[in-house]
Amino acid sequence: MVERQKDENLSAILKAASDPTRRAILTLLAQHGPMKVTHIARQYDQSLNAISKHIKVLETAGLVSRRTEWREHLIEVQMEPLSAIDLWFTQLRSIWALRFDTLEAALTEETDNDN
Repeated sequence: MVERQKDENLSAILKAASDPTRRAILTLLAQHGPMKVTHIARQYDQSLNAISKHIKVLETAGLVSRRTEWREHLIEVQMEPLSAIDLWFTQLRSIWALRFDTLEAALTEETDNDN
């Protein structure tokens, strides 16, 4: 059950990060720290409503958090969920490393047999 939940979390994170505008928002927040929704929206040629929807998707995936100070909503990037992507890529790299090691061993054996 825990593994399935991890897969679902990873899928939600990848889906949220699949949109170029949402990736740009994450980058903007990582570079500049917490920002007001209105300040984020000014950076893009999209309506405030459209940017708010992008932020909501990122928020649902856990990639950003929202805090309210008086009437202002501040959005802040959350780096922890991105570690799930890093872990997944690390696992993929280890699989490919094993495959390359196997290929290298087979090629070395073939070369030794040819001599």
